[in-house]
Amino acid sequence: MKLRLCHGDLHLAPLRTRMPFKYGIATMTETTYAFVRLRVEIDGRSVEGIAADSLPPKWFTKDPLKPLADEVAEMLAVIRHALAAAVGLGGENAFEIWQQLYAVQGAWGAAQGQPSLLTHFGTSLVERALIEAVSRAAGRPFGDVLRAGGFGLQLGQIHPSLAPFTPAQLLPDRPLAQLIARHTVGLSDPLTDEEIPAGERLSDGLPQSLVACIRAYGLRHFKLKLNGDAARDLDRTRRIAAILREHAAADFAFSLDGNEQFKTLDDFRRFWEEMQRDAGLREFLRHLLFVEQPLHRNQALRPEVGPAFAAWPDRPPFIIDESDGALDSLPAALALGYHGTSHKNCKGVFKGVANRCLLRRREHEQPHAAALMSGEDLCNVGPVALLQDLAVMATLGIASVERNGHHYHRGLSQFPPEVQAQVLRHHPDLYQASAAGWPTLRIRDGQLDLGTVNAAPLGVGFAVAVEQFGAAA
Repeated sequence: MKLRLCHGDLHLAPLRTRMPFKYGIATMTETTYAFVRLRVEIDGRSVEGIAADSLPPKWFTKDPLKPLADEVAEMLAVIRHALAAAVGLGGENAFEIWQQLYAVQGAWGAAQGQPSLLTHFGTSLVERALIEAVSRAAGRPFGDVLRAGGFGLQLGQIHPSLAPFTPAQLLPDRPLAQLIARHTVGLSDPLTDEEIPAGERLSDGLPQSLVACIRAYGLRHFKLKLNGDAARDLDRTRRIAAILREHAAADFAFSLDGNEQFKTLDDFRRFWEEMQRDAGLREFLRHLLFVEQPLHRNQALRPEVGPAFAAWPDRPPFIIDESDGALDSLPAALALGYHGTSHKNCKGVFKGVANRCLLRRREHEQPHAAALMSGEDLCNVGPVALLQDLAVMATLGIASVERNGHHYHRGLSQFPPEVQAQVLRHHPDLYQASAAGWPTLRIRDGQLDLGTVNAAPLGVGFAVAVEQFGAAA
């Protein structure tokens, strides 16, 4: 096919959280939801594609001194540049256009002195809108188009060792029909209803404390955030462990998010060994899935990390997240001794597919070595970002996915009534109406049903009229 990107625009929706979300050095109480729309000419036919994402402070860059408004401005700048650079690009397939855009955007970001993770946030939004447009034109969902080679993705051009393979050879034959919702326990989240101050109790019909969420959603998987203060982290982990043993199913599991709060791997090892000396925590740690990004991104892939891992042969599984900013970040991490990486659509869909394929190949070649790809979140919510994210996770076969947007936002109540109605009409397996009528995520027995998501072009089964949000300046 012949593709040409004809037009792109950006639309913004301001959102406020129902409760503060504290992660690492940031506490989110409001955020901006960005829609990107792309008009693509495909074999002479004009097709639109949409993508969306939240603009989370203190994630793409973790500078404690930078004002939040400056960080939002940086994210908007990379999106605008990617859109401007994309218009006029053409090629035989979506992957060819993505390669062109990745090169142009990367060179611009480097000249600006920006980290790759931030620079290619803009690339990823254009990429997602392009993927949706191609899928819509084909009349087939993302997973089918990917496995059939419809995007033209050449794995070897991202990871040379994968040159002999196609995505269809390394990915599952069909997307997962259900995913486990791994519930984030933020650093300021109340653990029980009793500890919520009277003035902070919510009356929106959604659970607020960890105990209430377990009961309401049947949660089985959890993500526990650490702040790097050993005494506070140990005390909070003990309290959470007691709650999960009492209220969650016996097969519960959890991940630990280091939030880049540890200066060296030895610092985290000392914390780990202190947990192991506590009999209750030692038993609790048997439910651990993996440890996510304990070291700051500037330290995580340094050469000295390799010997530190080698000196700790019985270490738990470690993955990178914020350090996964470049196409070769995962191979570099594996060479040092990490066990894998995370996927977020904001880091790139084609990159995520290639990373998943690299890890699947590693599983075949080294069956006794852990090869992990987790699903992580940036407080994602619908009507677009969450669904597109879930569509990719299901296609990659990632069964446990961190979900937190539904916990920190009051469903989709802040979006226009028409959008809310579309979500409930087209995705009744993923969303249900709250008592007040607005859509809220449907989690049953700790799982999300993805039938309608997997059947849509890229997760979203309807067209969002982005004009109602106004064009960004």
